[in-house]
Formats: sequence, C-alpha cells, structure tokens
Amino acid sequence: MKHVVTLTLNPAIDKSTSVPQLVPEQKLACAPPTVEPGGGGINVARGLQRLGLAARAVFVAGGPPGEVLQQLMAREGLAQHPVPTAAWTRENLTVVDASNNQQFRFGMPGTTVTAAEQARVLATLVALAPAPDVLVVSGSLPQGVAPAFMGELARWARQAGAKLIVDTSEEALRSAVAEGVYLLKPNLGELAKLAGVPALDSESAAGAAKAIIAQGKCEIVVVSLGPNGACLVTRDVEEHIAAPAVKKRSTVGAGDSMVAGLVFALCQGRPVREAVRLGVACGTAATMNPGTELFHLADAERLFQWLLQAMPRPVLAG
Repeated sequence: MKHVVTLTLNPAIDKSTSVPQLVPEQKLACAPPTVEPGGGGINVARGLQRLGLAARAVFVAGGPPGEVLQQLMAREGLAQHPVPTAAWTRENLTVVDASNNQQFRFGMPGTTVTAAEQARVLATLVALAPAPDVLVVSGSLPQGVAPAFMGELARWARQAGAKLIVDTSEEALRSAVAEGVYLLKPNLGELAKLAGVPALDSESAAGAAKAIIAQGKCEIVVVSLGPNGACLVTRDVEEHIAAPAVKKRSTVGAGDSMVAGLVFALCQGRPVREAVRLGVACGTAATMNPGTELFHLADAERLFQWLLQAMPRPVLAG
C-alpha cells in the first residue's frame, strides 16, 4: 500500500450538538456534544483509516485546544505529526435545530501561523521517513499563510516524487496549480475562479477542467457537485457520476470523505472511474450522519457497489 501523508494548516476541534428549538435570547438546553478532530487533511486521514489505510497526518496545533486536538486524534489511533504554534487551535460549532432539522454551522477564524512555523511545517514534511507517495493538502489557509506557500508545497512534492492532491480554494488553489499537481477536487465556484469565468454549471465544468489539464498543470480533475455527485475529467475521460439518493442529515465532512475515498481507491490501483465512485460513495455516506460525523464504512461500501453496478461504458473526451 502507498504511503499517504495529509497536511492540515487550519485544523479545528469540531463540536456538534442539537437543541429542541433555536430561539433567540433564551437559554437553550443542548444535547450532549460530540467532539471530534477536524480540518480538511485531518478528516481525510480519519476517512482513510476507516477504509483501512493508515495515513500520517501533519498539522499545526497550539495552546490547550491543540493538546485536546492531539488527544482526540490519538483516541482514534491516527499517526500524527503536530507542528507547534504560538496561537491556539480554533474550535468550531455545529448546532441542529431539532424542530425542523436545520443545521447551523459556526466556523471560527483560523489562527495565525507565522513564517517560522510554516518553515517547521516544511521541515516536518522533509523529515518524514519513508517519504510520502501521496501528499493530500486539504482545507483553507489560516491567517499569516500566503497563497504562495501552496506553491512551495507543490514544488516540494514534485521534488520528493509525491503525487499531490489538493482540495483548497481561492489564490491558494491557483498557486498550487501554477506549479502543477496530480489531482484537483474543486467545487463549481472554485473551478470558475480558477478558470477566470463568472460561473460554471455541471455542463460547462468539464471544459474548464480540460483546459487546466491541457496546460499540463494537472492529470485529474474531480469537480464536486454537492448532492448532484461529481464530474470526472482526465485527458481521455469526461463523466458525470450522479450521487445516490439518501436521506441527508448533515453535509459536514462530505467533501473530505470524498477525497478519502478517491485517495484510497487510487492507492489500491483501481481505475480512476472506480476511484471517483468510491469518493462519491464516501461523500454521500457522510451526509447520512448527524453533526460532524464522517461516513460509516458499511454505508460507503453499499453505495459504492450500487455505483459500480450502474457504471456505463467509458466516455472518451472529445
């Protein structure tokens, strides 16, 4: 099995709870909270562990919340490489109004990561042994980290011989693509900004992704379409994979779950069309659970088999 490393520059402690009804200016009785480690790359590592691949998670952590974050990860048996920061790790809160099942997500601003701390992140990656075969960089950039840092990561991954998988946004995404990556997983809005157009839809997304691939900046683009599944684009294939219909309870962690499924299947040597289907299955399975909980393996496997059975013949790109 491949050696996979995930990087999270803006991690969080994710807390989720519910109230009978969300009413302003009243003291609300909350259900017992669920507390989990969070942040893009950390969630990808958690998802990979559920699928049977032990990834190593590199992340920044600071203050007492950073210690709690490490304890939460140790509780799940995750291999972790924390980089200490002076600023405290943030905490996010998700609250469900039980009267109507509406979800309210409160994301706190990321902590500041200094230039010296960024250098320690790179040093931690360089010191890893064995070196990663796959590096997954997922999540937003915190304060203090310039988009150009993504370009540094991309250059290091290329020099180290690691396939870089990126799930971020804005100028950080553009910086990574400028240096070249193996796989991108943008949503429609992120892809539109990368392509320099006002907006895209599920039909025009393939053309924008093909242009990036034609420039030699990426091999695979998987466009997340939310409840509508995903669009897969390579030099040879264009395909829309519709998500199975399920009862949705929460969308938190669905994108990270999709990346975990993609990475796991690719590391197994599965064809990319099957890998995207496992990604869609894991992402869809995550929406079946409340709060910040990721997918259950049994749900993901069932949905994956359904998607495989429904898989059409390959569609060659024009």
